[in-house]
Amino acid sequence: MASLNLAEGLTEAGLSFTRLPHPAPTPVAARDAILAAPGFGTAFSDHMVCIEYSEAEGWHGATLGARGPIALDPAAAVLHYAQEIFEGMKAYTHPDGSIALFRPEANAARFNASARRLAMPEMPETLFVEAVKQLVTADRDWLPPVEGGSLYLRPFMIATEAFLGVRPAKAYKFLVIASPAGNYFKSGAPAVSIWVSAYSRAAPGGTGAAKCGGNYAASLMPQAEAIARGHDQVVFLDAAEHRWIEELGGMNLYFVFADGTLTTPPLSGTILPGITRDSLLTLAREEGLTVREERYAIDQWQADAASGKLVETFACGTAAVVTAVGRVCGTGPGASDEFTIGSGGPGQITTRLKARLVAIQRGQAADTHGWVTRVT
Repeated sequence: MASLNLAEGLTEAGLSFTRLPHPAPTPVAARDAILAAPGFGTAFSDHMVCIEYSEAEGWHGATLGARGPIALDPAAAVLHYAQEIFEGMKAYTHPDGSIALFRPEANAARFNASARRLAMPEMPETLFVEAVKQLVTADRDWLPPVEGGSLYLRPFMIATEAFLGVRPAKAYKFLVIASPAGNYFKSGAPAVSIWVSAYSRAAPGGTGAAKCGGNYAASLMPQAEAIARGHDQVVFLDAAEHRWIEELGGMNLYFVFADGTLTTPPLSGTILPGITRDSLLTLAREEGLTVREERYAIDQWQADAASGKLVETFACGTAAVVTAVGRVCGTGPGASDEFTIGSGGPGQITTRLKARLVAIQRGQAADTHGWVTRVT
């Protein structure tokens, strides 16, 4: 087996990646059939990265090998106390044939913020980024050639120590897997419809700002309710008053007003600090928009949509990038059964901001912020 040295700076930690041979890579014809219509999150590339952690050894045993099942003791802490965090990011093919990541250092920083909240070990950010690069380099042939295609990357960490007792685990496993991705929303509609949930996603002092599985598990029933009612996504309100808009099940929200103002709910500990959200704040200011991070009530949302004061709403996140919200329905205070945003489709600001962001991500526009990291 061959040993692959990490990028300069990581060798100071004494780590190198060991490449394990793949016994049976996906046949080219089968891979090409998957890449012709990849969908989202249903097919996976050939390899994965695995790095172990223990209190005694720290981070060690970095490998790049065949993707496959992982062995866990039935008493592994992740199965009983939900010590688990993850990230979502993408690799893109650029016009010159190179492959790049978008703001991977921001993902690494958020990963460590989640780790701190769940009493898990932090990972050196350079090691996190290098692990992702190793997988992208190995599975570069899995980037879909379809329009809008990308390689979705899922770094995650789980507690593996076997014990029954409520305390932080002493052993962990960090892995990175990849999935060829097309459109996130199956409907393919130009704008999505969302349901205002009666449930709460997060409360002050909770884990709302951490990217952990428990937050998403709690959103599954409300999301299923939204889909059963004919909607694409669910939007959550604050837990205290059940009035202030927070975020969708997996995306941040923006509101565009006729006077050129752009508003998004503030990061108050109950909302995930989206990297796409943060990028759009920067781009919107460059577009000359007045940007505000402030609370926005569900009843005000409906009133502003009816009066024409609010002209657009869009959701944003790594998976779906930027998606217009056309219709809102639900049970929020003061809300009727249904209201429409603007024309019910993507507005000018939504379209313009999405185009700018995607162009930078895909190497079609200059990256003046140092957001793009070349991999191969």
